Amino acid sequence: MWEHFNIETRDYVATITIHRPPLNTLSVSALTELGKILDSLEIDEEVRVILLTGSGDRAFSAGADISEFGQLEGGPREAIRRGHDLFRRIETFPKPVIAALNGLALGGGNELQLACHLAYASDQARIGLPEVKLGILPGYGGTQRLPRLIGKRRALEVLLSGEEMSADEAKECGLVNEVFPHEQLREAAFERAARLARRSAPLSLAGILRAVNEGVESPLEEGLEKEMKEMLRLVTTEDAGEGIQAFFTKREPVFKGR
Repeated sequence: MWEHFNIETRDYVATITIHRPPLNTLSVSALTELGKILDSLEIDEEVRVILLTGSGDRAFSAGADISEFGQLEGGPREAIRRGHDLFRRIETFPKPVIAALNGLALGGGNELQLACHLAYASDQARIGLPEVKLGILPGYGGTQRLPRLIGKRRALEVLLSGEEMSADEAKECGLVNEVFPHEQLREAAFERAARLARRSAPLSLAGILRAVNEGVESPLEEGLEKEMKEMLRLVTTEDAGEGIQAFFTKREPVFKGR
């Protein structure tokens, strides 16, 4: 059905696999297609968590296909705008989006995982933003998201040098959540995604994502107001009643997203 991606859904987890061998580069058409996939998954009640990975063993994504920029009507500006819009969509998506970095995550591929809510990496992954070596800069949000995630000085070291870091270095600075042996990555990442999908109320997941995404961009007082707004929205839901009842009766809750 999709030209650049494979989709598999089980246990309330939709696994999106970038399939553009050999290095899963992100063409403009692939970014457009990914947006359409997100449209379909957002309204799919059988999907509560999204897992994003790359095909093969070499790359999650080695970056944007910059050779296409000049071919698009509107030129580089339009290509960059599309990337900005899509990655912001991922960042604010109402369902958790988890990146499983199975190899190279460079340039636009790294910027894609920066927009995801959680990231796990193979111990063979290499992560970086090498655009400075091409005479450009990360144009899909890398100069903005990386400092927010790992701090300004560490981010500048990455951005100005263009050097890659290992998966362990990425974990140490907070760029990824966990590192797994290469052959175990996909299974381990799926297990964590499925655990979220099984044990967490879908409306709670969405509320937490909104509170964090909006709150970290606001002064503390405004963030607390956003948190209260989300809490008040949740306490009257069927899932909240089910979760509280399950807690007191010592059973697993059955959440329905209502």
